[in-house]
Amino acid sequence: MRTIIGVVFLAQLASAQGTGTAAAAQPATSVTAAPTGATATPAARAAFIRENYTKFEYRIPMRDGVRLFTQAYVPKDVFSDARTYPILMQRTGYSVPPYGADLYRATLGPSELFEREKFIFVYQDVRGRYMSEGNFVTIRPQKPVKNGPNDTDESTDAYDAIEWLVKNVPGNSGKVGVWGISQPGFYATAAMIDAHPALVAVSPQAPVTDYYLGDDVYHNGAFMLAHRFSFYMGFRDREGAPAPPERALPFDYGTPDGYAFYLNLGPLSNADAKYFRGQQPMWNMNIDHTTYDENWQSRAIWKYLKGVKPAVMLVGGWYDTEDPQGLLRQFDFMEKNSPPADTLVMGPWNHGGFSRGAGDRLGNVNFGSSTAQFYRERIEFPFFLYHLKGRGEGTFPKAWVFQTGMNQWRRFDAWPPKEAKSAELFLDSQGKLSRARPSAAGYEEYLADPNRPVPYLNQVSQGILSTYMTEDQRFAATRPDVLVFKTEPLDHDVTAYGPISIDLKVSTSGTDSDFVVKIIDVFPNDYPDYNAPTPAAGAPAAAAMPMGGYQELIRGEPFRGKFRKSFEKPVPFEPNKPDRIAFNLPDVAHTWRQGHRIMVQIQSSWFPLTDRNPQKFVEIPKAQPADFQKATQRVYFGGPDGSRVQLRIVE
Repeated sequence: MRTIIGVVFLAQLASAQGTGTAAAAQPATSVTAAPTGATATPAARAAFIRENYTKFEYRIPMRDGVRLFTQAYVPKDVFSDARTYPILMQRTGYSVPPYGADLYRATLGPSELFEREKFIFVYQDVRGRYMSEGNFVTIRPQKPVKNGPNDTDESTDAYDAIEWLVKNVPGNSGKVGVWGISQPGFYATAAMIDAHPALVAVSPQAPVTDYYLGDDVYHNGAFMLAHRFSFYMGFRDREGAPAPPERALPFDYGTPDGYAFYLNLGPLSNADAKYFRGQQPMWNMNIDHTTYDENWQSRAIWKYLKGVKPAVMLVGGWYDTEDPQGLLRQFDFMEKNSPPADTLVMGPWNHGGFSRGAGDRLGNVNFGSSTAQFYRERIEFPFFLYHLKGRGEGTFPKAWVFQTGMNQWRRFDAWPPKEAKSAELFLDSQGKLSRARPSAAGYEEYLADPNRPVPYLNQVSQGILSTYMTEDQRFAATRPDVLVFKTEPLDHDVTAYGPISIDLKVSTSGTDSDFVVKIIDVFPNDYPDYNAPTPAAGAPAAAAMPMGGYQELIRGEPFRGKFRKSFEKPVPFEPNKPDRIAFNLPDVAHTWRQGHRIMVQIQSSWFPLTDRNPQKFVEIPKAQPADFQKATQRVYFGGPDGSRVQLRIVE
């Protein structure tokens, strides 16, 4: 029988032109197969993979004839013992090295647990990237109506790939799972739409979901400058025929100070002339489409997630510096549109932080346990093990969330949890923030200068620090162009679950302005210091961060004022006339402990995290130096329509 399988398999390869030789201690489910603490060295992991898997490379034809380069790592006991395994696939625009049937990856699957358990691992270059044929389109628009084989999108490519794999890869059980982080998370989401019947489990992790509405490119109309510039310096269109990636030279900023670099850049229009030189159409697409137009709406894949059939586990981090909002938007939409068997997982991680390391801290903030290891062993592995191999209890909560502040895992049957009730905090005079509505109306004001923007960080950094979303905000609180409002020390714990709603009454002496709102946890002055992080081998010991009085950023988002009516059609402010800005910050699960304070900071720049607003109603990428002008910003409080923040709290 094994000989017949081998002959048929070789014939199939030739036809496809492939080559081959609740409480913190409670787990999501009890799975005896999940080992505790996989700790093999990188060399041992690489040796295990080579000893236990055979690698194959294929060029799989899509319905329009374009062939996508694909690798499969098949457990060797498929051939020796006629074993069968489910397929676990990742589709990516970031390449699938190493290329060559005799060159093996050093790791397989989402974690080491999967390597040891054994699956058939599949990796694919998406259309137009590296070794795959066709033309690449960044976050390729979805085509809900298809009129023939030439109407393709990432959903059809995933379907066609799965169709070929289950028919041609030896020893597969006929069940397929898909996972991916960031852009690969987008491709995982696409696979869920009109999914192939063999696709039974999908996990989009920190996925790109809507480039304009809160993910990588725009946040409430403000352009995420430093990250986009850095990303597109390294992520370029392929030139010429399919080929493996070439080693790219790092971009030379000429200074370690990103604040100075981007300030000296001047208007956004200078970036192409000075640095991209017409060779980066993806950068130009970003700054040529400053409103929520068809370019962005066609890429908003969350709008197509109706009637999803595979089981879904959505994974994200509270401190994701790249894609903090899309995952939550995707979950909310799916819950309202024929919800599948889906689970939301949110932990105290930055972008993809759940997939690596212990996850016991981020920057200066200590979470008291190995949260990433817990996720990989107790949440991610059991999800795929149950749906692909039928092992385990298969009871997954609607939401697995890590509650920061209290530093514990919580399981809920709805998100936000039903017990969270709306509560308002009102801005008041003399920097007060309280539950009582101020009777006297007034305002606080500051002078915002776009040529001297408020930095997002109190240290020199060339790019965007991956820990900035937990960083100390005391430096900003001392600036005259930052308003500060805070409660008295809390006499009991206050826990917020879900989105935070911002409702500001503001005015500006200009015709446009940004308003950045930050929600902060202020530690008591006598708060004990955390232990210093363990230094890397050979590095000097790090000093403990003084945590007394620490102002930990919990949530922060910009809002570009001209989009207060609509993201599709901006409108100017009438100078000095009060108007309203209302928007939501991404969800939280955070407890302000007794003795802490809740703080709100408001400012008009967050540089170079976001681009500078000239404070003049213009198309900002085309603004000239003379357009950047100072403006007096006022934030009004008191009376029936004063500024406020709405939390969903459990006390």
